[in-house]
Amino acid sequence: MNTRNLLLPVALLLALPLGLTAQNPAAYLPMAEAAPAPPANVKSFDTSAIDKTADPCTDFYQFACGNWVKNNPIPDDQVRWGTFSLLGERNRYLLWQELDAAAKAPKSPLQKKYGEYFSACMNTDLIESKGLAPLKPALDKVAGLKSSKDLATVMGELAKMGSSAPLFRFDVGQDAKDSSKQIAEISQGGLSLPDRDYYLTDNFKAVREQYVAHVVKMLTLAGDSPEVATKEAADVLRIETALAQGSMARVDMRNPDKVYHIYKVTDFAALTPDFAFSAYWKATGIRSFDSLNVGTPEFFKTLQTLIASEPVDAWKSYFRWHAIHSAAGNLPKALYEENFAFFGKALSGQKEMTPRWRVCTSATDGALGEAVGQDWVAEHFPPQAKASMDKLVAALDKALADDIRTLPWMTEETRKAAEEKLSLYRNKIGYPEKWRDYSALKVEKDDALGNAQRAGIFRRNWDLDKLGKPVDEKEWGMTPPTVNAYYDPSMNDINFPAGILQPPFFDFKIDPAVNFGGIGVVIGHEMTHGFDDEGSKFDGHGNLREWQTEADRKAFTERTGCVADEYSGFEASPAHDGLPAMNLKGELTLGENTADNGGLRIAYAALLDTLAAEKKSASEQIDGYTLAQRYFIGFAQIWCGSQTDQIARMLATTDPHSPGKWRVNGSVQNFDEFGKAFGCKQGTAMYPAKSCRVW
Repeated sequence: MNTRNLLLPVALLLALPLGLTAQNPAAYLPMAEAAPAPPANVKSFDTSAIDKTADPCTDFYQFACGNWVKNNPIPDDQVRWGTFSLLGERNRYLLWQELDAAAKAPKSPLQKKYGEYFSACMNTDLIESKGLAPLKPALDKVAGLKSSKDLATVMGELAKMGSSAPLFRFDVGQDAKDSSKQIAEISQGGLSLPDRDYYLTDNFKAVREQYVAHVVKMLTLAGDSPEVATKEAADVLRIETALAQGSMARVDMRNPDKVYHIYKVTDFAALTPDFAFSAYWKATGIRSFDSLNVGTPEFFKTLQTLIASEPVDAWKSYFRWHAIHSAAGNLPKALYEENFAFFGKALSGQKEMTPRWRVCTSATDGALGEAVGQDWVAEHFPPQAKASMDKLVAALDKALADDIRTLPWMTEETRKAAEEKLSLYRNKIGYPEKWRDYSALKVEKDDALGNAQRAGIFRRNWDLDKLGKPVDEKEWGMTPPTVNAYYDPSMNDINFPAGILQPPFFDFKIDPAVNFGGIGVVIGHEMTHGFDDEGSKFDGHGNLREWQTEADRKAFTERTGCVADEYSGFEASPAHDGLPAMNLKGELTLGENTADNGGLRIAYAALLDTLAAEKKSASEQIDGYTLAQRYFIGFAQIWCGSQTDQIARMLATTDPHSPGKWRVNGSVQNFDEFGKAFGCKQGTAMYPAKSCRVW
């Protein structure tokens, strides 16, 4: 995830579906629910997952994962399920144990703070008894809106009290063209559905109808008459549809050149003269600034048109809805269950609500992640794991350097710039060197919604306070238990939380072939992000500038075009119930696909170097598979899994990652060493005569 500029996340290994995050959970169970059972251990190499009836040269994913998928249906309280999910569940369970113990008998002031945050979230009886009273200040603020031209003041006051102020995103990030500076930045926002396409295309017409019905139900449960709620829902859809029409498409948002527009504050204000930005900024408490990056200028022109055309009552409907919607995770049962009925069940295909312990564990990690993470790391991330990772990263670094040195399409001038960029990579492994200070965050054991709002204020203040200050190169964008990893182009660093440095990704007890196929490919994936279609536009100091020659950029674009076209031919969701089939968006998933392909290639090169140093061969066998085959199977089994069709369609629209099947098959069919390892004939599906290669 790139947390320091307006680009979409570029390095997440797995994206969470909208509506199931800690901020908008899909669960509601009483505090007295049964304690969770320990999850099953995750294997780094699972022979029982292999479908030996499948031909690896025809469909390698089916071969490596077929039996796993058949024997592991999606649980009713999940929308996607795979080996990746199992590790996430294991980490969440271990984190729950820590939080539950801290809630009952804290051993330090920090444990008391995160224990009380968790306890308040779990106390659904108290949440029920309070009703909408905790939300009344925000709803009263919305009700007091006198004129459309007062939107800025109301939005600022809502932000000040930690309620939703959704029209746009405003924060502080590194200047894309001078990464040593931290500047104010602003971009589009304001939508409740996952993407602009949900408002604008026929594919999601039925979803829009369900959404309107959901808004009516939520507002009715909040005390409005059905007639008033129906009018309010129409206002919400009309405003959000207009915002969607003015929003930049996700594919364009991936292009750093398209989201970089430095404006003087006075010039920016002229885009939306009826929105008093100075009042909004004053309310947020940010210090004075005279320029900012406007990621999506056209969006703010659309916003001006809306402010001028929509009556004040329509804006009251819009902000009333967003105040209720954003707080749904900490509201009474009827609202909570209706929130699940749409965002969990209808939109995502989840059959049953998530247990409350899981939701509150994730919520606490989101609010106090580096507080909770300190104790989690001490218990679950031994020093030898970090030392082994250091060795793996060094091996992958050498392999990528060798790859850059020998690429046939790259000229010497560009090669030197690429080598310089790689030499400047920073590696962050496990957890931060310096933990975040949460002393300014007030937590009360009987105030779930207030805690969530104060946590939001704390995060906002922590972010806005960076304006004009030196960049903290040691800052992390993920919490230690997270099962994920990321590359940040402005920092030019690769980040591997302790949460992912576990089986099946990493096991220091197993043979190196499996580890290189697991965490080795992850490392290579993140390293390659620095050289994908987005990351390659930043130099080694994290600055947006062209460092490839014109001829090399042309050659590079031809190769990434091959990848984009290839993945656009992969089906993400079949036709059903009158809906057409959906293919992947090759341009949206290009960065991740490039990183998958590059990561697989350079991790294999690193494995061969490691085996050679140990005087071993990739043809040696363990349990009937060569080390080369174990490498590819280990890689594939990371992505064994299934997802609901609703999520498949959502992710095909919104997610820069391909589904597991295509992360596997798309990568191996572009790497000749796979075909050789499994004795495939050239011309078969997984060993084509022509393939795509960037790195």
